[in-house]
Amino acid sequence: MTALRILIVEDETALAEVVRDYLIAEGMGVDVLSEGTDAVATALTGQHDLLILDLMLPGVDGLTICRELRRTSDVPIIMTTAKVEEIDRLLGLGLGADDYLCKPYSPRELVARVQAILRRSARSRETTAPDTTGLQTDAERWQAALDGKPLDLTRREFMLVQVLAHRPGRVFSRDELLTLAFPDDAEVFDRTIDSHIRNIRRKIAAVSDTDPIRSVYGVGYAYDD
Repeated sequence: MTALRILIVEDETALAEVVRDYLIAEGMGVDVLSEGTDAVATALTGQHDLLILDLMLPGVDGLTICRELRRTSDVPIIMTTAKVEEIDRLLGLGLGADDYLCKPYSPRELVARVQAILRRSARSRETTAPDTTGLQTDAERWQAALDGKPLDLTRREFMLVQVLAHRPGRVFSRDELLTLAFPDDAEVFDRTIDSHIRNIRRKIAAVSDTDPIRSVYGVGYAYDD
């Protein structure tokens, strides 16, 4: 079995070396670039399973690299930045990165995030829809479609749909949806689930005459495939 291979684009040499050593210790192959000029071309060779990309780089910055890659590539990207406020700006730009991490970070935490994204990518590759009917979800790109028509879901709406649709017909309470869809999101409460469901239904109604989300009074919601 070919080892997973990671591309690190980081101009802080000491940090790049530490991260490289941690990833190698987990059995992964690692390549390192210290500036951004060749990052897009290197990533597009298809030799890497994930890219760890610093925001501020000599040559070409991480913002530009991420945008260029997302035009043609769905390689998972973890972006790192030295400023926590930059993460909010990057999220607002909707660059398509899979995760964001603020420096200084623990190399162990970065490795854990790399492994989580790679596991998710593997599951996504294993689960392919045989046709364009019904609901399709792409966990790598946070995109969903119903009967081949795109649903313009927010990240939280997508996470809810994924939980519901993974077990068609199963009734989930609001507490269960909170735990399963938003385990680390302290800003989501049980009653905001109702608001997200209303928005999802509205977006489904824009592309379909059916409403696959069923309300169960006093309990919660189910997805009827």
